[in-house]
Amino acid sequence: MSLTLALLALVISLAALGISLRQSRRPASTALSGEGLPGDVEGLRREVAALRAEGHDMLRHLAVVRYDAFGDMGGHLSWSLALLDDAGNGVVLTSIHGRSEARTYAKNVLGWVSETQLSPEETEAIEHARP
Repeated sequence: MSLTLALLALVISLAALGISLRQSRRPASTALSGEGLPGDVEGLRREVAALRAEGHDMLRHLAVVRYDAFGDMGGHLSWSLALLDDAGNGVVLTSIHGRSEARTYAKNVLGWVSETQLSPEETEAIEHARP
C-alpha cells in the first residue's frame, strides 16, 4: 500500500512539474499589455491599421455603364468604366464601338470630378462608383 501511495505521489508530482514548466515557457507575446490585451492582439491591431491606411489609395470603387453609342447599332457594345480610390481619384475609361472601328479614351478624375468634359455615361459611371 505504501508503494502505491508513493507511485501516486510521484505521478502527481510529475504532472505538477509538467504544468509549471509549460507555464514558464509561455511566449512573451501573450503577456498582457497596458490595455489588458495580449501583446499579439496589439500587433494584429497595428497590422490592420497599416492595411487600412494602405487600402485608402487603392482603386476600390468601380462601376461599368454599357450603352449603344450610335442609334443604328445594338448590343450595348460601348462602355465607360470608372476606377476610383476612396478619395474619388482615378480614371474613367471609355470605349466607343462603331460599325468598323472602336475608339478608347481615358480621362483623369480627381475628387470625383474631371477637368476634361465627361459624357453622360462617364458621369453616370463615376456616380455609380461613389460609395
